[in-house]
Amino acid sequence: MAKPNLELGSAELEVLKVLWEKGPSPVRDVLEIMHKNGRRVAYTTVLTILTRLEQKGMVASDRSEQAYVYRAKLSRQRVTTARLQALVRDLYDGAAATLVLEVVQSGKFSPEEISQLHRLIEDLDAGGR
Repeated sequence: MAKPNLELGSAELEVLKVLWEKGPSPVRDVLEIMHKNGRRVAYTTVLTILTRLEQKGMVASDRSEQAYVYRAKLSRQRVTTARLQALVRDLYDGAAATLVLEVVQSGKFSPEEISQLHRLIEDLDAGGR
């Protein structure tokens, strides 16, 4: 089986997010959710995006019913990891720590997120990773 192409345009990512949130869905449901999210696109546009995602190996369709049902083949975590790895490679020459420092310095975090960061740092200090 060919490795899926994990390069995504913004519209493709938006459609994948719908499938991750809602689960397997026909084109019409994806369209309705996109409209609820403020994105006005045509039915044919969503169908084209889903077809492109299927060609890339990122979604699969069940064609046993009149309305095709599409589902994400890749998890949000897998796509996130691949995109972060590409970002680190392309912008930071593979230095993930530089990206993390930049995010921490420029971000606003909830108390819970700050606690999670502390735990991760403690784990790293203890040799947990």
